[in-house]
Amino acid sequence: MSSDVIIVGAGIIGAACARVLAAAGLSVTVLDGAAAASGTSGQGEGNILVSDKEPGPELVLAQRSLTLWENLEAELDDELPAAVRAVLPTTEYERKGGLVVATTQADAGPLLDFAREQREASVDARPVDRAEAMRLEPSVTPAVTAAVHYPEDAQVQPAIAVEAMLTAARARGAVIQYGEPVTGALWSPDGRLSGVRTTHGSVFAGQVIVAAGPWSGKVAARLGSALPVRPRRGVMLVTARMPHRIFHKVYDANYVGAVGSGDAALQTSSVIESTAAGTVLVGSSRRRQGFDSSLDLEAMREIAAKATRIFPFLAEASVMRVYGGFRPFMPDHLPAIGPDLRVPGLWHATGHEGAGIGLSLGTAELLRDLLTGDTPAVDPEPFSPARPGIAATLPDEPHEPDEDAA
Repeated sequence: MSSDVIIVGAGIIGAACARVLAAAGLSVTVLDGAAAASGTSGQGEGNILVSDKEPGPELVLAQRSLTLWENLEAELDDELPAAVRAVLPTTEYERKGGLVVATTQADAGPLLDFAREQREASVDARPVDRAEAMRLEPSVTPAVTAAVHYPEDAQVQPAIAVEAMLTAARARGAVIQYGEPVTGALWSPDGRLSGVRTTHGSVFAGQVIVAAGPWSGKVAARLGSALPVRPRRGVMLVTARMPHRIFHKVYDANYVGAVGSGDAALQTSSVIESTAAGTVLVGSSRRRQGFDSSLDLEAMREIAAKATRIFPFLAEASVMRVYGGFRPFMPDHLPAIGPDLRVPGLWHATGHEGAGIGLSLGTAELLRDLLTGDTPAVDPEPFSPARPGIAATLPDEPHEPDEDAA
């Protein structure tokens, strides 16, 4: 089988890339060792955030992506056959807004300073007093010392979004193959990558895109390159259904620091929101421990304790289930998007850590423009897989099993 482009990974990044590349007229094959959204994309909250990003390249990409998310549902209406669109659920995109709160005087100043810097970068970051914070979230702790409202923050149902974009790609001729992990590379006589070997045979293409989330480093190695993507595990608590008492995505002022930390040790902060089904999602944690998926009781205890400081009523809530997943961590906290200069024909779209849902549409657009020679809407240089320091290695981590999701 042959196509113009192979995409390794059927998560949110791979699906977004497949959709826009197929729309650009390229023939596309998507390969995944498991199924759509079976890795990181199916194990997160569906965040589309600008509130947690400091001014710089990632924020620019997030702002571009947010614009694209605003238009996605309408575009899918045009791209999908009416019979398919009638039975396909919506992506549940909602600009619900975010509220970031500090509960100590020490955290109040840095939170307000961060918001001021974001406003200078065109983020709608609105400081609110305690009374306004409690109007927005009546059940929030009265111990709020500072708060910032972010009306632009949004949420989507990531598994449905993945299926919708893959369906749109398929409607334009893309081939999606599951249960077919990549095991090695195919090479042309001149040393260029010409496709991949899988457990089911050979697939040929002029370009190969690695969009395999936390498994991307392993896939890149099988294709003759090196990329310092590592798994960073997170844990989420899900409560039993209850009356709707949380109306925004609410997190504490320490969340940005936890996201930006490069420490391999456990990092926790409060990120809390309700779902349409009436449950409450309670996170979050970060720990680099390879692909170890054992139950993390320490993370669960810290998450639960910090959540009750923001919403005291959660102390009486029952936890219905706990789940965890692996985020694709990069040492400099920026994704790798673009061509691999070591291996001609190899491209990367990975390393977004916990921001992949929100950044997916901007990432796909940027990669498409680079592939087709169009002028990108954002500067690609900061995301180049060949950028300074990208070859940095991480300390040895626990053994990673051979099983792959891509």
